[in-house]
Amino acid sequence: MIYITRRERFNSAHKLFREDWSDEQNLEVFGKCSNPNWHGHNYELYVTVKGEVNPKTGFVIDLKELKRIITSQVTDKLDHKNVNLDVDFMAGKMASTEVLAMEIYNQLKPHIEACGAQLDKIKLCETENNFVEYYGS
Repeated sequence: MIYITRRERFNSAHKLFREDWSDEQNLEVFGKCSNPNWHGHNYELYVTVKGEVNPKTGFVIDLKELKRIITSQVTDKLDHKNVNLDVDFMAGKMASTEVLAMEIYNQLKPHIEACGAQLDKIKLCETENNFVEYYGS
């Protein structure tokens, strides 16, 4: 088994809030991240794929194809978008980095499997100090 990782970047805005809570309660729990006028991040996404090396190609997965999958399923949908308002796979979900990482994983998994590889993990960096790793359920 071998692992290979591709890094992509995207910029998105979001806010953390619950509509069923008051502005005061959202501020108490989520702090500045509940700003009604949103805030943004320059995200870094690491997609790690695992599998056996194809003896004909020498690849676990063709990295051009992995880039195409990530672009079409994730970065085109997220880049310069509002996670709360514009992203189909985040509709009705909390726009935290944890939930975003899980939903990115769910978006990519079937497409990567269709290429004969397995999605190992998603690492999503929100800031240089904060990141999430998700290995699936």
